[in-house]
Amino acid sequence: MNRFEGRRVLITGAGSGIGQATVHRILAEGGRVVAADVDAAGLAATTARAAADGAAGRLRTAVLDIADEAAVRSGVAAAVGGLGGLDVLVNAAGILRSAHTHETSLELFNRIIATNLTGTFLMIREALPALLEGTSPVVVNFSSTSASFAHPYMAAYAASKGGIQSMTHAIAAEYGKQGLRAVCVAPGSIASGMTSGRGPGLPEDADMSLFAKLAPAIGEGFAGPETVAGVIAMLASQDGAFITGTEIRIDGGTHM
Repeated sequence: MNRFEGRRVLITGAGSGIGQATVHRILAEGGRVVAADVDAAGLAATTARAAADGAAGRLRTAVLDIADEAAVRSGVAAAVGGLGGLDVLVNAAGILRSAHTHETSLELFNRIIATNLTGTFLMIREALPALLEGTSPVVVNFSSTSASFAHPYMAAYAASKGGIQSMTHAIAAEYGKQGLRAVCVAPGSIASGMTSGRGPGLPEDADMSLFAKLAPAIGEGFAGPETVAGVIAMLASQDGAFITGTEIRIDGGTHM
């Protein structure tokens, strides 16, 4: 399939996990991509894989901290300039941290909100002018199953993802008549750096029995990040042309 031939795509969180898998999926379908991440080493790995796949000519990278307003402003402008416009924005960048809520510092809470929620807002705000001039423009944001279901020790993360989900609905309504679609993916039970080992720094005395209900109903464990990348590719292509203002849960039936 070449659903993205001629389409210009900016993907954050592209140095690892789902963001990186999404870069490779969009490249495989013919898209031109700017891959952004705060981790330069991760972007180098993304570039190496693209080169091995023969797609390096359609990939640019940018080291970018989405929580830094000035960096987002200049980074999005550079990406749009390099691509000659913008058709798709995928906001995969985010952080997951855990703590007992009564022990969560304001600094930690604010850092999670600043990266996940405010960073997503900044990327959308700066990209909107170019997207509205693009072809069948789409914003794909990252919520999480934690936005709607109880994930213990992750109150700040859940709050950030719930905010992204609500913001996506508002943007879909505000810009729908101008041709823009805005959708969310809500991954859960996906294998990544965020979920390896004891996951996002769970407290040493965490009650792991609270996570017993978070097992997928299908398969034999967590799915790979490419599972989510495939859904993103559908949503950002014409196959998803009638989907906007909603979220797609991708969790193997964990939260049926």
